[in-house]
Parts: sequence; structure tokens; C-alpha cells
Amino acid sequence: MPGQINSFLSPSECEARLRLHALPELGPKRFRRLLAAFGSASAALSAPASAWRALGIPQASAEQRRDAHIRDQAAAALRWLEAPGHALLAWDDPGYPALLAELSDAPPLLFVAGDATLLELPQLAVVGSRRASKPGLDTARAFAGSLAGGGFVVTSGLALGIDGAAHEGALQAAGKTVAVLGTGLEHVYPQRHLGLARRIVDGGGALVSEFPLQCPPQAANFPRRNRIISGLSVGVLVVEASPSSGSLITARLAAEQGREVYAIPGSIHHPGARGCHELIRQGAMLVESVDHILEGLRGWTARPVEAAPAPRQFAHPLLDLLRAAPQSSEQLAHNSAMSLPEVLAALTELELDGWVACEAGVWVHRAP
Repeated sequence: MPGQINSFLSPSECEARLRLHALPELGPKRFRRLLAAFGSASAALSAPASAWRALGIPQASAEQRRDAHIRDQAAAALRWLEAPGHALLAWDDPGYPALLAELSDAPPLLFVAGDATLLELPQLAVVGSRRASKPGLDTARAFAGSLAGGGFVVTSGLALGIDGAAHEGALQAAGKTVAVLGTGLEHVYPQRHLGLARRIVDGGGALVSEFPLQCPPQAANFPRRNRIISGLSVGVLVVEASPSSGSLITARLAAEQGREVYAIPGSIHHPGARGCHELIRQGAMLVESVDHILEGLRGWTARPVEAAPAPRQFAHPLLDLLRAAPQSSEQLAHNSAMSLPEVLAALTELELDGWVACEAGVWVHRAP
């Protein structure tokens, strides 16, 4: 696939937009304000500084628009676009994803590595905690695999935890997945997911970012990233999240954008379930199976979606306790009326069979 410099922009206008995009303090709304006032990025760059100030554009942006480092950054982006599988989408391009274009602060430019046409297909976001439990990771993989196998593009943020599991689940199902980054595409974060990012592209998926290619991780950029995840998607599924999780930001943005919000419940004793319970109290749909998501999304894809396989069941008193909530060995001994040595021996067998795992000093149930 050849590089895809935006086809409806002239080379000079593409370079001008990249220069505007590289300016400090020039967000999506100010970017659009300049284009609306001057008709093009090229004309905006040539306008006097007084005209920029009259539009409320910060002085730093007006002063730096002709700086060499801004030109160099635009030239580097143009070189990046010459590589196969690299694309640039402008917000007024007919090929720009329609759902995302509905946002008042839609990104003026999107850098894409991989298959840019995926952004026009029905997408479902799957997000959640970076510190997810093993059962939460298993659930994210299963749901993402079922949704991807049925024709939905699974969209997430490439973060550790639930995000990574969602991408993995889609890839394992030979489906498509999109990772929206909070950094530039030449600065994949977290580093532990660099291999996953490559597999996403190699598997026919895509990496997406509104940030300049070399933009490093910055805390303020990840909430901005979240609005793109929800904006691209017809709905957002939150698998596991604490009340302070960034996933709840994504879910709330989705609700504000008119998207569907889904949440998987959990034990009242599990901190990772509290964010989902909060969303459910606020009106999110309680989800226990893929069919619950599809009830409101029939027609988005023509392919039937297979339900996530039901977990194998195995009767054991310790598993019954762990299905309710994670517990320490001592708690299990107390609640099961078994001796601690008996509990430890049973946990060892269950762990070898894949039914339990020890996380941060407590035991959790998982379906092998």
C-alpha cells in the first residue's frame, strides 16, 4: 500500500496544514477557525499576526509559524507519508471517518499507520483498567474476539491491561483492530506494546493519532485520545475499571457524543468493578454477554456475531468463594472452614489447572 498524502489537498496545502498542526496551543477549534477565516492553511500562514490575534489565536502560535523547526517537522511528516501504509486524513476530507467528524473538536488531522479504510467501518470500543485482573483480561479477550469475528472493528487505546487484551482478542479471532494512541505514531507508548502495535498493523489493523509523529507521552494528551476512541465507535464497552479510571472518561465522552455505553458488572468487593457499577447506575447497559451489546446494534454489520464461549465450570468450594470476590489464603481458610495447609494445597492444584491465579497477594478466579 503506497503512502497516502491526502488526495484532495495540494502538496503545498498539505504542507501548510502540517505546519499549523505543529504549532503550540493550536487545538482543533482554533485550527478550524483559521481555515474558516482565511479559506486555507496556506493563506492563514501568510496572514499578518494582527489577523491571528483578532481571531483569538495565542501569540506563541503566531510567532512560531515561520520558524525553521516548524517547517522541519512538517517536512519530516511529509517524508513519513511517503512510506507504504502511512496516511494522513484531514477533517474536511470525504474519507475522514463520519462519526468522528460529528465532534465539535474533531482532530483536524489524523495520522494513520496501517489500513485507513478501517476507520469508516463500524467500530466498537473496548476499554478498561490498566491494572486489570486475570478474569477481566480473559473477558476482554473473549468479547473482543466475538465482536471482531462478527465484523466489528475493535477499537482501543493500546494501554496495558484491558486495552491490550482487547487488541489481542481481536487479533486472535483474525479480526481487525484499531489502536488510538496518546502519543505520536513514531513514539509508541507503552514500550511494552511496541510488538503488539506492529502485529496490529501486520494483521490488517491500524494505529491512529492526532498528535505530531514524535510527540512523547504527556498526561494531558490521554483524555484527548479518549474522545477519539469513543468518537470513532458506535458504542463503548467498559470491562473493568476503578472509579478514577480513564476508561470512565471515555465512557462519559461516549454518552455525551450520543454513543451507546456498556459495562460488565462484577463483585461488590472487587475494586475493579466499582467503575462499571457507577456507569450502570448512571444509565449504562449492564452486559453479561455479547448478545446484550448486539441488541441495539443490529444492522451495523451484516455478519452474525458468535457469542463468547461460555466458561468451563468446575465445582470446588474455593472457586465458589473466589467467583464472589478475590481473597487471600487466610480469608479462604476462614470462609471455607478448611485448614490453611488444605487451602494452600488445593490452590496449588487449581493454579496448575488454570482455575485460579495469585495477584498482588490475593487469589482470583479465572476460566482456563
